[in-house]
Amino acid sequence: MKKELTRISAGLMALAMVAGLAGCGNGSSSSSSSSGSSASDSSASGEKKYDKFITVEMFNTQANYQGIMSGWFANIVKKKFNMEINLIAPNVAGGGDTLFQTRSAAGKLGELITIGSENGRLADCVEAGLIMDITDKVKDKTNLQKYMIGIRAINDLVSKDKIYCIPSSVSEQSCTTPSEGLDLTFGPYIRWDYYMEAGAPEMNTLEDLLPVLKKMQDAHPTSDTGKKTYAFSLFKDWDGNLMCLAKQPACMYGVDENGFTLVSADGSDVQSIIDSDSLYVRSLKLFFQANQMGLMDPDSTTQNYDTLFAKYQDGAVLFSPWPWLGQAAYNTVDNKAAGKGFMFAPVKDMKIYSYGCAPANKYVIAVGNEAQDPDRMVDFIDWLYSPEGIELSCAQTASTCGIKGLFWDFNSEGKPELLDFGRKAFSGDATLTMPDEYGGGNYKEGISQLNFNTVVTTDINPDNNAPYNPSLWETTLAANTTALDKSWQEKMGAKTTLEYLQKNNMVAVAPGNTYVPEAAPTDIDNLRNQIRENVIKPYSWQMVFAKDEAEFNSLLKKMQDEAKGLGYDQVLEFDKKIAANLKKARDDAKAAEAAAK
Repeated sequence: MKKELTRISAGLMALAMVAGLAGCGNGSSSSSSSSGSSASDSSASGEKKYDKFITVEMFNTQANYQGIMSGWFANIVKKKFNMEINLIAPNVAGGGDTLFQTRSAAGKLGELITIGSENGRLADCVEAGLIMDITDKVKDKTNLQKYMIGIRAINDLVSKDKIYCIPSSVSEQSCTTPSEGLDLTFGPYIRWDYYMEAGAPEMNTLEDLLPVLKKMQDAHPTSDTGKKTYAFSLFKDWDGNLMCLAKQPACMYGVDENGFTLVSADGSDVQSIIDSDSLYVRSLKLFFQANQMGLMDPDSTTQNYDTLFAKYQDGAVLFSPWPWLGQAAYNTVDNKAAGKGFMFAPVKDMKIYSYGCAPANKYVIAVGNEAQDPDRMVDFIDWLYSPEGIELSCAQTASTCGIKGLFWDFNSEGKPELLDFGRKAFSGDATLTMPDEYGGGNYKEGISQLNFNTVVTTDINPDNNAPYNPSLWETTLAANTTALDKSWQEKMGAKTTLEYLQKNNMVAVAPGNTYVPEAAPTDIDNLRNQIRENVIKPYSWQMVFAKDEAEFNSLLKKMQDEAKGLGYDQVLEFDKKIAANLKKARDDAKAAEAAAK
């Protein structure tokens, strides 16, 4: 039985709705009547096709920005669709499910909606009438029709004959092909220049990072602007079932999160996160030891992602668990030319978790039940999945190639090549300004804030016959000749991180598939919420900043005992069933692909 959406009493509903909207920055003065977009003029855009300017409320579970989206990408959206987007972001509004429950209880989640389809959430939204049936509206959408296998697979969760949503990160590649590109999602990325200066010490295990980072910190105690440097700097914005940042080192050992478990890429290993020998507890202990050594930023418990990113830009942090954080922030054109920046550092016993390509991903985009202009919303979604839309999205964590003629163009041999502006943009230049014809303003501040990857960026762009991700282009690889690139390539004996990892059998690919975990029973869901909010997350943070090892162990014991006292084992049993289903889905995907050859 599908679990019901949490409802609040009628007496509180109006008040809650006001509270839910108060922080959303909605400056819209548009009415809720349909704008009457012209279906007959399919080639028109902007005011020619959509005669009424509207502000669209978008509930986005992945966005790290809240309010009216502005800048060059927003200008393109305004020009093409005569609209602006007001992002409503739980990540910014305190995280958790409060904002979702408040808005859904009031009967309007958003005009555009991005949510996870797992745990029955998509089914709940459809059942509650929060999401619109767009079956007839997508029939003539050429871009969406290309990905209908994945679209159908996700929608089968709620209907065998209707379409309510479009999945993210769709791909036409093999399920065992890493989806990320030249760098995987996870890995130990450190200030390579400082590492080489320290003698490039060999690191055999995760814990070997600490003395190396300590040596680097001692040699460089201040940032580029004179602030104190730390090896690790954390934030709470993305905490869910556990402390998000403490999960990242675990993923460097071939596992990923599934509820209260960590599941290996091949499904053979399923760990309870609170077990004393789990990779999650090992990561907590790593951070605890780092704090004891003076390597942990004391601002970690209070800062947000934006504050953290600024510290990386300043050179105040030495370790990054993701390439798209440290490298995006610090590896500017000038820094790389000077031999400075973040690069993958080898830790011998690691096997990095990689997401295999799949026809669909669990995150979806949908049209809300009270959309002012549903046709315009579907047109916008279809455009996001077009080659142009994919190119321009330049997502925060997986860049695409940007505007042709500004970011890139074809060279004399007919191959796509980054132009000077594109090279600066993708190197993380924080001062880069957009030309006036694109509305001016800071490039980085004007990128798409949707944080929703429509298509895997290693897929081929039919407009230039190369991957959407410009870091994979032949011309880009040939141009990786900065002092930083050369230093890394000579030391590692490889051109790219992925090449090194594959040569050394250090990649664990989880085969891509379309399985989405079913909804947990209401009692399991309630237990999970109590345990993660009152036990796992608070104790995890306390353990990192424990005064000594005795207190760390005492807090671990309290976390284990209190979690179990609240029914942890019941939730764990459910999560293990999901893990078994996931393993079967991965095995089935591999088998189906082999049979099709």
